[in-house]
Amino acid sequence: MPVKKTGDFFNLYNHGFIRAAALVPELKVADVSFNTKKTLDLAREAASQKAIFAIFPELGLSAYSNEDLFHQDAVLRSVHEALVTIKKASEKINLIMTVGAPLQVDCRLFNCAVVFYRGKILGVAAKSYLPNYREFYEGRQFTPAGATISAHIDLAGQKNIPFGSDIIFKVANIDHFTFFLEICEDAWVPIPPSSFAAMAGATVIGNLSASNVTIGKSEYRHQLAANQSARCVAAYLYTAAGAGESTTDLAWDGQAMIYENGNLLAQSQRFAPEAQIVYSDIDLDRLAQDRMRLNTFSQNTSAHKKEVTSYRHVEFRVDIWRGRILLDREYPRYPYIPSDTKKRDLHCYEAYNIQVQGLAKRLKASGISNLVIGISGGLDSTHALMVAAKTMDILKLSRKNIKAYTMPGFATSAKTYQNALKLMKALGVESNEIDIKPACMQMLKDINHPFANGKKIYDITFENVQAGQRTAHLFRLANMRNALVVGTGDLSELALGWSTYGIGDHMSHYNVNVSVPKTLIQYLIRWVASTDQFSADVSQILLDILDTEISPELVPGKINGEPHQKTEETIGPYELQDFNNFYITRFGYLPTKVAFLEYCAWRDKNKGLWPDIPAAKRKSYTLKEIKKWLYVYLYKFFKTSQYKRSCIPNGPKVGSGGSLSPRGDWRAPSDSEADVWLNNWEKIPQTDNCK
Repeated sequence: MPVKKTGDFFNLYNHGFIRAAALVPELKVADVSFNTKKTLDLAREAASQKAIFAIFPELGLSAYSNEDLFHQDAVLRSVHEALVTIKKASEKINLIMTVGAPLQVDCRLFNCAVVFYRGKILGVAAKSYLPNYREFYEGRQFTPAGATISAHIDLAGQKNIPFGSDIIFKVANIDHFTFFLEICEDAWVPIPPSSFAAMAGATVIGNLSASNVTIGKSEYRHQLAANQSARCVAAYLYTAAGAGESTTDLAWDGQAMIYENGNLLAQSQRFAPEAQIVYSDIDLDRLAQDRMRLNTFSQNTSAHKKEVTSYRHVEFRVDIWRGRILLDREYPRYPYIPSDTKKRDLHCYEAYNIQVQGLAKRLKASGISNLVIGISGGLDSTHALMVAAKTMDILKLSRKNIKAYTMPGFATSAKTYQNALKLMKALGVESNEIDIKPACMQMLKDINHPFANGKKIYDITFENVQAGQRTAHLFRLANMRNALVVGTGDLSELALGWSTYGIGDHMSHYNVNVSVPKTLIQYLIRWVASTDQFSADVSQILLDILDTEISPELVPGKINGEPHQKTEETIGPYELQDFNNFYITRFGYLPTKVAFLEYCAWRDKNKGLWPDIPAAKRKSYTLKEIKKWLYVYLYKFFKTSQYKRSCIPNGPKVGSGGSLSPRGDWRAPSDSEADVWLNNWEKIPQTDNCK
């Protein structure tokens, strides 16, 4: 549901999300009345937290461990009475409730999931696969769904209720909210029923499980849920029986978890003595976007057309929660960088070595063993030099094969200049210096630019003459030195068009940084330093470079000793622009949704922080700031800079959502308009205080 008015912006349900819950109630074996009360108590609690969808454990109304008590009329009639009670109570609970119950249908007993909403039973799903091995003996009491006769049943005073294992539920007034239910063992077979259901349109899968616990079983459940959610490109909610089940021969840990497309969103505490509710906000837009992009998903659907078209669909509407409902789910501030330090180290290791491998292959393929690279003392050229040095090491070539040049211009600062010199020396590359000011002055004179006549005119021509001279020198040096020019421009600059086109920092023979965003480059440099990829001297220089203000250093003049030009004052904070770039290019989200995610992630400087970020560097952004810089991104990305991306040099793709190459992830016309994005952008409020 798109944002229609200002107040809607702060509600997750208006940005393609739903809040879902996996619940583990307290229960007693065969005490249906007790179990019903505990089920309703948890349902009301979930609704109070603005959840719209909830699943309970397998056979939760009776308990799973009843064994032959399932054949007792006293138990079955109590379950029927419980369904009447829940159906009546659900009138006042704004929650789709999925409850596990044994049901007698056509003189057979089925293990079922009953779906309630607002005083109505929407359908009853039956378990397809009954385990009858090791500790399981379900075939003694229950009948598999494939043996059903009736496709509809009467239940709890309601007639003609869909019944079986072929039911998909569609919420008509929430885009992409279509769910399917399977029960425990259904997920453990080679082709789970949810596989076909996902191909038939289900984006959310609920698994009502009991699943006793044994050593190591928890991890296997995680693997099943993660893999099934990833294969189905779906959300997967799983909940298992907890405290209260019979421990005559088994034990229970109450494991509940929610996955989305292979990613764990939330999980319960195992072996908890009390009831639990696990919540997460599921991104339905992401699932729909990924399915649309993954053409093999639809190809697989076509290959199983008979199974996919056999499903029945139950469509209904819900009362969507209103008011201010921000995300409970944590969206990372830095989507290109894992927050977990171990995963971050692995991420940096892989990214760095992908870059090294790419450059090494290009050198071997070209038959050239020399590299030319410009070193400014800034982040991008520093990291590119690290990649080049490591490449020479693995190729067993001398680092002197790297012909490094620092090329000070009219605004080069003393700090970056000295760091460039120190870094080249510490790495043992061939260190060179070319003062480009005379060549720039000659060109400025040739074109009769005011600066050449003594006027302090620092326009775009003045800036690009310097950028162009640097690259022109590098290419001619490459001709002379039989070398390849290593590009240094990064993904963030490419997204914003922050590069000089053609003979400028836009061009090279091979660009190792082309799919590495600025935020990741900073962590890659820190990782290189902290893991001692080179000497201690190199690591110290790298840390000093990381503390340097990001600046193109093309305009003379200093304020309080700092460079006059500060890149982020012009194009916005890279941490915001990288956030924007990831979610817009990787998922195709609306600007309003991106701003909502960004606001939830960045509104509180103490929220969602990495433990290793010091207090002095903690930041927050207001919605007004987020909106301002998102406009800059949208205009530059969609309106003014695609022509630069259409003809970029080769370079390796490093990460998911990390390529804007016309030969890779991104193909777009150079002359499109930005109006559809900017029109949506206008719906973002100017202030955080809207109710």
